[in-house]
Amino acid sequence: MPDYDALAASIAALTHGETDEVALMATLACEIHHASDRFDWTGFYRVTEPETLKIGPYQGGHGCLVIPFSRGVCGAAARSGKMQLVPDVDAFPGHIACASSTRSELVLPVFGAGQRLIGVLDIDSNRPDAFTARDGEALAAILHDVFGGL
Repeated sequence: MPDYDALAASIAALTHGETDEVALMATLACEIHHASDRFDWTGFYRVTEPETLKIGPYQGGHGCLVIPFSRGVCGAAARSGKMQLVPDVDAFPGHIACASSTRSELVLPVFGAGQRLIGVLDIDSNRPDAFTARDGEALAAILHDVFGGL
């Protein structure tokens, strides 16, 4: 389990004063990805038009380029505005296999000021059941601290 307090402090220092969403996403993708060897793919999908997510900054192999809100784990997080903790992606109806190595997934909605949906943070693991609610809660707090005022 990553030291989320140290991760949050590092991210706060690196992003202090930055307001560009893409720059912030790039920094967070890198820092979060390297925080745990469970994280096989870490990245953002950005809301670029109604009901559509497009790939943003990420670490790992190639991701899907476009994900509609109506499909997959990322779409479910965007559609519902709620964390999606998926211990077995094969058991998730409508899962989109961007990488065949993905076994489990954690996706968090990313909100700016006024609860405006900016995108989702998607973390994949090549291990089954790799994520806990604690991972989701700690990462959601980091996302809120970084993006909540934008």
